[in-house]
Amino acid sequence: MIRVLVWKLLRDLRLILGVTCILLAAFQVLWALVMRRIIGELAPFFHGMAGVSGIEIADMEKFIFGGPGKMVRSILGGEAIDLNTAMDMLSVGFIHPLVQTLLCVWAVGRAAGALAGEIDRGTMELLLSQPVSRGTLVFAHFLVDCITIPMICLSIWLGSLFGYLMINPLELKGIDALPKMKPVSLEVSVAGFKFKVNDPLPKAVVKPITPGTGRLEIRPLAFAKGLLATAGILFSIIGLTMVLSSLGRFRFRVLGYAVFILLIMFLANVIGQIWEPLEWVRPFTIFYYYQPQLLILDRGWTMGLKEWNGGKDWLAVPFLPVLFGTGALGYLAAWAIFKQRDIPAPI
Repeated sequence: MIRVLVWKLLRDLRLILGVTCILLAAFQVLWALVMRRIIGELAPFFHGMAGVSGIEIADMEKFIFGGPGKMVRSILGGEAIDLNTAMDMLSVGFIHPLVQTLLCVWAVGRAAGALAGEIDRGTMELLLSQPVSRGTLVFAHFLVDCITIPMICLSIWLGSLFGYLMINPLELKGIDALPKMKPVSLEVSVAGFKFKVNDPLPKAVVKPITPGTGRLEIRPLAFAKGLLATAGILFSIIGLTMVLSSLGRFRFRVLGYAVFILLIMFLANVIGQIWEPLEWVRPFTIFYYYQPQLLILDRGWTMGLKEWNGGKDWLAVPFLPVLFGTGALGYLAAWAIFKQRDIPAPI
């Protein structure tokens, strides 16, 4: 019976699942093309302008992403991300707000309709009239997640792979087309003698890089590690929403509560990165532990909870167990609540 139930749930989700996978894959391809433009054409321009002005490229980035621009930098991954490196920029496609929104829409919509949706439609009584216990129903939804979450993650990786094939090998373009400084003549007077200095300004120089090497190198297999974090955030959001679904009666009311809670978490995590008085809140949000970039770029599997220790690492917390643990606790709570609650009669 469990197999029939799982197949029925998958059949109900097939359309929205397909649309979600296509959108996520398409965005990864689009982001790869955007990244080629940024790294291959815009980056040489800024490097050239930095060379002309004598400013370090790191100082130029601090100026551009200072003040209000700091929020943009935090959305892209924070100070740890090198905006001049292809792998760092491609990893932004995993945490882009649009990607996180699509993941949340899938997870919240799927979990809200799992229990509260059946009650709202008046089909829960019919479903439970079959030889299916309440615990089995919750377990069936867990099995559906074990099937659909890998499919969503695979679509993201396939999109990244296709985007890689479209832009590889990545190369710098437009080096010869960098803006040329117009000749400048200066007249200097010393002790009554006048000297003329022609074109004292430096030239815009960008050293060429062999396509596909150095900071232009792309390792598509490395993105597979980031999918562990993607699966974790999906499972975590579904688990939290399943608790609300097990308590609720109306699907749209559960959707509203879940979206509100996730929106507060997302904003607290982003604002906490740019406003120090609120940074202590970040570890209480699940988005704080969504770190696919660290996995993709081989920069660790833990969070140091610096926000609770004045900016210094305090306790190494592995973020994957936090994400999957949150989802598991949510499912266990939903299972316990749904087994005991009364199912209202359809109106």
